[in-house]
Amino acid sequence: MSQARQTSLLEAVWIPVKDGNDTARSIFDNHYSRRRYQDGRFDPRIGGPGERMLLITPDALALLVWRKFFSLDHQEGVSCAVFRNEGTSAGRSSDLIRAAMDLAWERWPRERLYTYVDPQKVRHKRDPGRCFLRAGWKRAGTTKKGLLILDVEPPPG
Repeated sequence: MSQARQTSLLEAVWIPVKDGNDTARSIFDNHYSRRRYQDGRFDPRIGGPGERMLLITPDALALLVWRKFFSLDHQEGVSCAVFRNEGTSAGRSSDLIRAAMDLAWERWPRERLYTYVDPQKVRHKRDPGRCFLRAGWKRAGTTKKGLLILDVEPPPG
C-alpha cells in the first residue's frame, strides 16, 4: 500500500485556514466584494453560509474561498466566492486558481466550479476574469445584475 506524500508548508501553494482567520480577513478587506455593515457591526467570517474552504498562500498575499451553498440564481456546483492576489511569490493568478481547483475537486469530486465577476470592478475591464479564463474556465452567462458567470467542469474520470 502506497503512502500519500505530505506536502510541507514550504512547498504548499495554498494553506487551508478557518473562516474568520485574521490573515485571510486582512486580504479580504481589500476585495471589491467586501461588504461592511452600516451600523458598524463586525463579522469576522468571510465565507458565508454553506460548506466552505478558505485558502491563503504561504506569503499571505493571496486568498481564495470555495463555497458550496444553495444559489439563489440556481447555479449548480461550488462557487469561488473570493479570489484576491496582492502579488504573491507563489505564482501567477491563473496558476494559483488551477492549484485551488485541484483542492476543490479533492473535497467536492465531480462538481462544476463557478464564479461571478463584476466587470466594472476588476482591474482589467477590457478582459474581465482573465486569470480564470487563462486557468481554463469558460464564460457561462451573465446574471440579471450584469455579473459575468465563469465556470469549469471537473476533469473526466
